[in-house]
Amino acid sequence: MGLAVLSLCYLIGSVTFIVGLKMLSHPRTARRGNLVAAAGMGIAIVGTIFLYQTEDGTRLHNYGWIFSGLIIGGIIGTVLARKVKMTAMPEMVSLFNGMGGLCAALISVNEFEHLTHADPLLFVAAALFSGQNLLLHVFIILAGLVIGSISFSGSMIALGKLAGKIGVWRFQGQQVLNISVLVITLLLAVGLLTQDAFFNGWVFGLIMLLALVYGILFVMPIGGADMPVVISVLNSCTGIAAACGGFLYDNQVMLTGGILVGSAGAILTVLMCKAMNRSLKNVLLGSFGGVKSGQAAQAQQSYKEITVSDAAVVLAYAKKVMIVPGYGLAVAQAQHTCHELEKLLEERGVEVKYAIHPVAGRMPGHMNVLLAEADVPYEKLLEMEQANSEFETTDAVLVLGANDVVNPAAKEDPGSPIYGMPVLEVEKAGTIIVNKRSMKPGYAGIENMLFYRPKTAMLFGDAKQTLQQLIQAIKEL
Repeated sequence: MGLAVLSLCYLIGSVTFIVGLKMLSHPRTARRGNLVAAAGMGIAIVGTIFLYQTEDGTRLHNYGWIFSGLIIGGIIGTVLARKVKMTAMPEMVSLFNGMGGLCAALISVNEFEHLTHADPLLFVAAALFSGQNLLLHVFIILAGLVIGSISFSGSMIALGKLAGKIGVWRFQGQQVLNISVLVITLLLAVGLLTQDAFFNGWVFGLIMLLALVYGILFVMPIGGADMPVVISVLNSCTGIAAACGGFLYDNQVMLTGGILVGSAGAILTVLMCKAMNRSLKNVLLGSFGGVKSGQAAQAQQSYKEITVSDAAVVLAYAKKVMIVPGYGLAVAQAQHTCHELEKLLEERGVEVKYAIHPVAGRMPGHMNVLLAEADVPYEKLLEMEQANSEFETTDAVLVLGANDVVNPAAKEDPGSPIYGMPVLEVEKAGTIIVNKRSMKPGYAGIENMLFYRPKTAMLFGDAKQTLQQLIQAIKEL
């Protein structure tokens, strides 16, 4: 009876994961979808604690340790989630993703310990009578160990990069070293699949160490503009590692959740690469950053500024305004002020829309999450293709902290590292007002020739303060 109820709990959990993931595809239902999936996970956890039992009828014990971990983890997670700023959300995603990878790796360590501490005679007998099943079990252990370890260390480096604590680290022969470490790791794992080598615990530990090192080497040389893709790759790795854990424990809900995360991360990775017009191999082996476009290097570095009052006139008397949000908007936490400006312009009869680039910000969907928090209607958020078709009929574009995603070098300069990457074609609009703190290059480290175009005017300052000043100036017109 207990196992039947537990299976039902797992079924409910699996269904809620699928339903929740579907609801996450739309900002209006995303929050509710997250709660639905969390509720399903809660049901699965409670069911496992109180209903799980082995074939000989043994149930879980050590409830003190179990609930202590749940309580401590729950408190830490709640505090972090409530205190995190929207600007730090990518770092939070990397942290949680890394913890998932670490958990999957520790599951493999635990299962390895169970096998190696078993009676050797029983182990050999199992190998003789069920060799294929045993081999598959060991293979899943090693897969979870390697993938989980890579995801953990890689996510921690990504966390440091997103927080600005770790820079890009490159050296000659780095790709050769990375491939060598990965090949050695895989060869040791293959060797460990043989019965004679299986009891060598130090080999298992060496595999985990090399996987952790590879995760660091894998992320360190990747430039800032590629971080959304890297986060998607690591997220997919964590999902696959978690699915391995579900397979080891014959836990259907864990297996389903891991498969969903792994497949969703893989699909998102493909979409991000497509949005950047780059192959996954190019992202992982190459990098942006540190290279200026040929046109930018030769251009006469002259730009024009615009005052807040003049910018207010341009926006207030336009028929159609397109706002392009970027990471600068997130840093200033100006999403609510931006929404206030939008409503003020609409009261004056101005049509206002938002142009969203899929890789704007520091993680996939960063701008969508930011604007959804400010209750910006989803219908106003235009995807890149739709926005590009409307720029020619747009009187004014207000770029808020976006840089690389509006760089015309992606279309015009074959010598640029971002050449071929689809960008928002804001230069087609009548007037472009760019709000930035300074003329420093964006996260990819590439000069932006848009800033020096005749139709472009620079409005320097903090995004939130500048928007507040614009709102006041428009009210005074």
